[in-house]
Amino acid sequence: MGRYTLLEKRKSSKNCLTILIAVVVSACLIGIWTTMSSIADSAWNFGISVGFTNDVSQYEVSARNSGEFEDSSSDLHKDGLRRDVNRASGRDESDSKAQKDENVLQEFETLRKEYNSEKAGSDDDERRKEVQSRKDEDATRIEENLVLNNKVDDTTKKDQLEPNIKTDVSKVKAHEGGERSRLEEGSNGRKEKIDERKDEANSQSVELVSDSSDEKNGQAELLNGTSTQNEALSTQTAETEKQKVSQLFSLFKDQNRYRWKLCNVTAGPDYIPCLDNIQAIRTLPSTSHYEHREKHCPEEATTCLVPLPEGYRTSVKWPKSRERIWFANVPNIKLVEFKGHQNWVQVSGSYITFPGGGTQFKHGAMHYIDFIQKIVPDIAWGKQSRVVLDVGCGVASFGGYLFDREVLTMSLAPKDKHEAQVQFALERGIPAISAVMGTKRLPFPSMVFDAVHCARCRVPWHVEGGKLLFELDRVLRPGGYFVWSATPVYRKDPEDVNIWKAMSKLTKSMCWELLRIRKDKVNGVSVAVYRKPTSNNCFESRTKNDPPLCLESDDTIGVWNIALQTCIHKVPTDPSERGYHFPAKWPSRLEKPPYWLNDSEAGVYGKVAPKDFVDDYKHWKRVVAESYSDEIGIDWSSVRNVMDMKAVYGGFAAALKDLKLWVMNVVPVISSDTLPVIYERGLFGIYHDWCESFSTYPRSYDLLHADHLFSDLKKRCNFVAVMAEVDRILRPEGSLIVRDDAETIAKVESMTNSLQWKIKFSFSKNNEGLLCVQKSRWRPSDIETISSAIA
Repeated sequence: MGRYTLLEKRKSSKNCLTILIAVVVSACLIGIWTTMSSIADSAWNFGISVGFTNDVSQYEVSARNSGEFEDSSSDLHKDGLRRDVNRASGRDESDSKAQKDENVLQEFETLRKEYNSEKAGSDDDERRKEVQSRKDEDATRIEENLVLNNKVDDTTKKDQLEPNIKTDVSKVKAHEGGERSRLEEGSNGRKEKIDERKDEANSQSVELVSDSSDEKNGQAELLNGTSTQNEALSTQTAETEKQKVSQLFSLFKDQNRYRWKLCNVTAGPDYIPCLDNIQAIRTLPSTSHYEHREKHCPEEATTCLVPLPEGYRTSVKWPKSRERIWFANVPNIKLVEFKGHQNWVQVSGSYITFPGGGTQFKHGAMHYIDFIQKIVPDIAWGKQSRVVLDVGCGVASFGGYLFDREVLTMSLAPKDKHEAQVQFALERGIPAISAVMGTKRLPFPSMVFDAVHCARCRVPWHVEGGKLLFELDRVLRPGGYFVWSATPVYRKDPEDVNIWKAMSKLTKSMCWELLRIRKDKVNGVSVAVYRKPTSNNCFESRTKNDPPLCLESDDTIGVWNIALQTCIHKVPTDPSERGYHFPAKWPSRLEKPPYWLNDSEAGVYGKVAPKDFVDDYKHWKRVVAESYSDEIGIDWSSVRNVMDMKAVYGGFAAALKDLKLWVMNVVPVISSDTLPVIYERGLFGIYHDWCESFSTYPRSYDLLHADHLFSDLKKRCNFVAVMAEVDRILRPEGSLIVRDDAETIAKVESMTNSLQWKIKFSFSKNNEGLLCVQKSRWRPSDIETISSAIA
């Protein structure tokens, strides 16, 4: 509408007609010229982003074959740094230059055709061999890897890496500054070109570059601005053309080595492999305990890529995202239909908005939060109570507004008939996971949450002897609070009255103390607040052992895929035991080693545990300050949802404390159990096995961080599936930071090349590497149907 204009026929003088004809002819000539230019440009791009232009000297070496790391260490710079070759040479548009560029394309096309011809005949055999090889390797290695305790003293190597990154990047900047100074001594016209290239260079990332002496001498001559420059340029150009073909062909092979396909599943862009296994769910003998909402991972990990929703847009930044998100990113109106009248969520134009209310706090979450503290001052949001579990969180407005009180909330809800509630929460920038109180233990350690909240979460706490409430008791600290805001607390219909009576009897038998029941007149609801005991006196005075106390051996059986227990845990009685004391108040608890880490125990890196903790925190503060803050190309103002895929003590998350973001700390199930340490310092996290899918929606995180994780995963998992999972949970334009050995870094870089991600930073020294890549919006055209996920 309004895009085209109707031209009326009008009489005109001969002069006007002549002018009109001239204008039309000129426009046609310009259109033809523009079209030819576009065709020429597209010939260079050939459908993938390879980062090079028609100017040979400005080819960006951002896509490398992993062989560069494996062939010879002599190819590496002596200080470990290679970077992109964005030379400060002028753009030569001569016929000779165009001919050279054409030769490069022709040579590349020849190589590509030969490669495709050979590849077509060998793909099937190679795929069968690869599958069999992977099975054989898994069979021989899985036993030894399952007993890995991650107690490797690699702190020294990691600490050596960071100063080198800082030093080498500084050298590069100083060198570039000197080159620019020399160039600026030239003519005015030349200076303008330099300024243009300077702006272009600032948008480029630091990459790895070879350090042969001939190369450096060639660069120096090239940038001297003297009469020898043309001679050096011709030599350099000849070498660059060869490098361009080689690098371009390497990238092409990366693109074709991993034949990515798009997942064809019923869930579409919202596919969660372990929760959308429809085939497994159909075979369940019963769903009475919400078994169908629990994890049922496919036998073979998914290797396809999840499609993007139509019209997907870059997520709204925090804190505005708390109030509104793009409808196109989560195009689901079921929750609006179910809960719109309760002030949860509404549709407003191209946005989905969140008025800040919930079923129990229609008039805003902040009033509700302050009301709870008013009736129980000792709950002390953000000081005494720092880490909270919100069960049946809805769209997580409770947790979203607790950020204003310095509280970190783990919001939890199932993927049920309301469907996208957890996805809404994550898109808003609020921590959340898809999980259910069903038949299995929650993936959290015992005695870690300072408070647990349930606002009309409809969990039947009282059924089957209170099995589900026993699980809350397990994860709640001694002295922690259970805030229950539900209809049985204040409604008097028969069903609610019976539930209240059953809950009263159950909580009394568990020795929970009912601190307060108060009605919030604004929202018209009542809140009951319970407190878990801090001693065993109540248990010892009970006339009968009902519910029964758990055996001491129960504390050692873990939580990963473990069935719920019908017992409750005693409170620790030893002052040196974890759980005997409440943690220090926030934020002092962040930096102090927990009191129960003692000098008689070895830490993850081999030192005594308290020293290990302190050194790890110092290490990550240095890494964040010297490298991550501004050297690797991440815009931290756009980062909100972060995941540390192998968190150890949570030092990385602690070092990011002052940024407006949150970190999901993941402790792999085969690693040392350091998750209680993370909670003790006022952070949170979860156990997980990265050989299967994580229980979250696609496009959940802005940043993923993997420190020496992938080198282990590529031995015991299908690594293509691991990278497909990384792609699934990372948002478009989101970043992946990998720290690992050089071989693993090369493999990850090769795979991200095939995904057409942007290499923003790559560094290697002493077989240790650092890689930062940015996800693109590219999706493959080929389709793979996942039969287990088709309804």
